[in-house]
Amino acid sequence: MDYTPDKFIVVKLTAPEPSPTNHYRVFACWYGGYAGSDNWKLNSGITKVIREGDILHFKGTSGSVYKCHIESYGTSGYGYGVLQNLIKEQAKQGVTIEVLPEDTDFTKLEI
Repeated sequence: MDYTPDKFIVVKLTAPEPSPTNHYRVFACWYGGYAGSDNWKLNSGITKVIREGDILHFKGTSGSVYKCHIESYGTSGYGYGVLQNLIKEQAKQGVTIEVLPEDTDFTKLEI
């Protein structure tokens, strides 16, 4: 399945010891519009990133592809609140979630 979010960020998740592992995911947000509500999705894990002009194609472990415009980096207000809650909840399990800077070359992630 392909997704085209209104806003997106890339996060790095680091699992706890004994063998710390990192992996990267797309946190995507969509605006609900007049009659809908905002929503979000965290992809299954990035396996490959391809850049075509201003579009980044993030391929996920589930087979999905997130097509993200580079100018859309960031979150909605709703998405920001959800992300802060995820960061807090995962910290209780020893997992850290770090938001990667906008100027990251996502095609060079060590995945």
